[in-house]
Amino acid sequence: MNTLETELERAAAALRKASRVAVLSGAGASAESGVPTFRASDGLWEDHRIEDVATPTGFRRDPLLVWRFYNLRREAVAKVHPNAGHLALAEFERRMPGRFTVITQNIDGLHQRAGSLNVLELHGSLARTRCTSERCDTVEDRGFEPLGERPLCPHCGGFLRPDVVWFHEPLPPVVWRKAEKEAGECDVLIVVGTSAVVYPAASIIPIAREGNNAVVIECNLTRTDASGHADIGLYGPSGQTLPRILSLL
Repeated sequence: MNTLETELERAAAALRKASRVAVLSGAGASAESGVPTFRASDGLWEDHRIEDVATPTGFRRDPLLVWRFYNLRREAVAKVHPNAGHLALAEFERRMPGRFTVITQNIDGLHQRAGSLNVLELHGSLARTRCTSERCDTVEDRGFEPLGERPLCPHCGGFLRPDVVWFHEPLPPVVWRKAEKEAGECDVLIVVGTSAVVYPAASIIPIAREGNNAVVIECNLTRTDASGHADIGLYGPSGQTLPRILSLL
């Protein structure tokens, strides 16, 4: 069995030869910063059923509950900071300008706060709001300012919703097409903090494999469902393994 040191060397060697690199990141990448994953194995999210706080039906039924839930998430994310893994990915991009893309399932904006510029947010952003009025549909970055339980659009007075992708909603098509393109053209794909079982995001790995026969590097705490598709496995906190790869380049 390969040791972590051997796998780190193999990862660094693959990255040295890479012309384009893509990253698929998930909740584990932010958990090291103290961001709660919220979703539990019993289908609850912060003691609420997922159907009540993270679906269009739940929002129509009780928008105040949904906004209470998302305001708590916004408050939590506002208090945390990017970790060493986020910072390492931002440094990778600085060394490969125009050739490095982060495809993230996270909605906390920590990649951008760490300095990453080319970030594709598959599931939207906690910082953004979207007007629900059909005549407006304005999307704005509100940062983490207090919004209250009945936030209204400053342009038309319509009711706002979080600009995140809920269950039973499609991914934003423009973002997803860009993600498919970047995955299909990369020759190294780094999978960070995700078991890659939730589709369509999980299809990024086979897209990278089939598109350019990409080398897949997995950075997770332990082996996951993604491990069988990985060429190189780095198991431990990504806030430790990613900087170690960087130091070897």
